[in-house]
Amino acid sequence: MVFKRFSLAVLFRTIVLCISTFVLIYLLAQTSFVATPFIIGLLIAGQIYSLVHYVQKTNRDIARFFDSIQYSDFSQGFKSTVKGSSFEELNNAFSKVIEEFRKTRAEKEEHYRYLQIVIQHIGIGLLAFTPEGNVELLNTAAKKLLRVNNIKNIMELSAISPSLVAALQEIKAGDKMLVKIVIDNELSQLSIYATEFKLRENHYTLVSLTNIQSELEEREMEAWQNLIRVLTHEIMNSVTPLVSLSSSASSLLDSTISVNDNTDMKPDTGNAKSDSQSTGADSPSVEINAESLQDIKGALDTISKRSEGLLHFVDNYRNLTRIPVPNFQVAKVLELFDRIEQLFADRFLEKKIMFTCSVEPFNLELTADPDLIEQVIINLVMNSIRALSETDSPMIKLAGKVDGHGGTIIQVVDNGHGIPEELLEKIFIPFFTTRNEGSGIGLSLSRQIMRAHKGGITVQSVPGIETVFTLKV
Repeated sequence: MVFKRFSLAVLFRTIVLCISTFVLIYLLAQTSFVATPFIIGLLIAGQIYSLVHYVQKTNRDIARFFDSIQYSDFSQGFKSTVKGSSFEELNNAFSKVIEEFRKTRAEKEEHYRYLQIVIQHIGIGLLAFTPEGNVELLNTAAKKLLRVNNIKNIMELSAISPSLVAALQEIKAGDKMLVKIVIDNELSQLSIYATEFKLRENHYTLVSLTNIQSELEEREMEAWQNLIRVLTHEIMNSVTPLVSLSSSASSLLDSTISVNDNTDMKPDTGNAKSDSQSTGADSPSVEINAESLQDIKGALDTISKRSEGLLHFVDNYRNLTRIPVPNFQVAKVLELFDRIEQLFADRFLEKKIMFTCSVEPFNLELTADPDLIEQVIINLVMNSIRALSETDSPMIKLAGKVDGHGGTIIQVVDNGHGIPEELLEKIFIPFFTTRNEGSGIGLSLSRQIMRAHKGGITVQSVPGIETVFTLKV
């Protein structure tokens, strides 16, 4: 027979309460005692309170169970001191439900931590903000891209790029935009894609930020290289035969002119009269043919020289498609600057250019091909010298330092005539030049070399004040 202990306990308490009540009534009716009935009354009140508290134990456990669920407090235990199979089943059920909630919460926390790790380590910048611009999420990639530690509102980005803030305010779900920003003299082309979501009755805009500047430069240079390969191949194939034919024709004409000159220079003989009579009518034509041959030879010589010049010109442009693989070495930046100073010392003295260099820290090193990097710096210094031709108090400065990400950067600074803003994006395009005698491949070649080092080259210029070329290795 299964009989719940809870029922026995309630029955026993009820019997005791009834007996106590009977005793109290007896004392009040049959005796004149005062203190004893008072004490019995207090005992009855205590018994009633204990019985009610004991009976309401289940209600309290149920209330505590729902409070645990409501406030996500899954540390509660349900092991009642009340005996009885029904209470044990109830407590076991409570414990199982709480344990399941605890496991579910632990899984959600693990998933949350996993998503946080993914978001923070993903290479694409992520920015989530409310319609008021309050930032709810800014991952590590976005912080590195925008060079910020933390922001509370997107308006704080106005100091970096007002155009970026305007784009973030205007962009809608599903839209894509391209925004150019310049941070620490480094140009970045940001590809922005937006989506929207709702969380806890709040609307958010999630924006992905990707710097595609290097990809654009790489694709641009690949396109130019392909074009140059085709053009140089066709030009070389067409011009090479012209050079050969013109040289051959010029040699034949030299032989013909030499024969004619020898014929004209032969001494007269006894048959001079008859020769004169027989060739008198043809003598003028021989002289005309000789002059014509000289003119033809001159024209062929000109064709040959210009063809050779064209071949040399085309061969220079082929350098854009033949960048050597860098031989990476560890080199001191200060030693690199010293070689540049020695190379241009006479030119600086002749042009009265004040040259300075600074390296911070003093023992700064870079891992690169010293010869290729030196070639880039030489090209930039030569451009600076040309830009200083009409500048009072000309100045060129080389600076080596560490950027915000621990990388090495080299800057070439001058106070020449500068570069107009509308030309800043064109100067790295092959064949583009602002000088009549320029070939337009120097800066393009420099960019190619820096790309081969997995770095880049950027420029900032305030015409007439300062122009800064920055090499990032």
